[in-house]
Amino acid sequence: MSARALSKSEATRERILDATAEVLNAKGYAGTRLSDIAELARVQPTAVYYYFNSRDEVIGEAVQEGVRRVLASVERELTALPAGATPLDRIETAVAGHLQATLRDSKYGAVAIRLASSLPPALREAQLVDERRYGTLWRTLIADAARAGQLNPALDPAAARMFVLGALNWAAEWFNPSRGSLARTISTAQLMIRQGLSAPSEET
Repeated sequence: MSARALSKSEATRERILDATAEVLNAKGYAGTRLSDIAELARVQPTAVYYYFNSRDEVIGEAVQEGVRRVLASVERELTALPAGATPLDRIETAVAGHLQATLRDSKYGAVAIRLASSLPPALREAQLVDERRYGTLWRTLIADAARAGQLNPALDPAAARMFVLGALNWAAEWFNPSRGSLARTISTAQLMIRQGLSAPSEET
């Protein structure tokens, strides 16, 4: 959401989505009921239908919100980089943006990662629109590094991209702020990914 104050209606809708993400994480798609969402959001079950036409619509919106937040976080971080940033610098920055979104606001990131493949076809297809945009962003980052001679030529670019995204997504399953700071986790991921992708002359 923007920095402006939310209206009462917007705040209620956001609270419903927050509750949906939490219930989905706890009970999965099949076990998520509107009554559980309404109870957690502190609204009447019928009030959910003021904002969403069906159970599947509110679930789909919560899952899509997870992907959108990650995409927006990465794009925001990349936009803030100076013009002279190298392709590997951009990859490092994308790593930070991804982890900030999925670990700082983990309920949405976890929903997008855990539940996307179990959604009914109609919901899955809608979610894939944003997921494909995100995949395109990462393909571009990896391709730019390869063109600049910064990607290790021994690597398969497509496989490298999938390994990086798989590792970043899995962090939502194990990260615990009581066992290590978000900043330290991000810097560790950045170092490992940069060194793993770098051409020998680019290793730092």
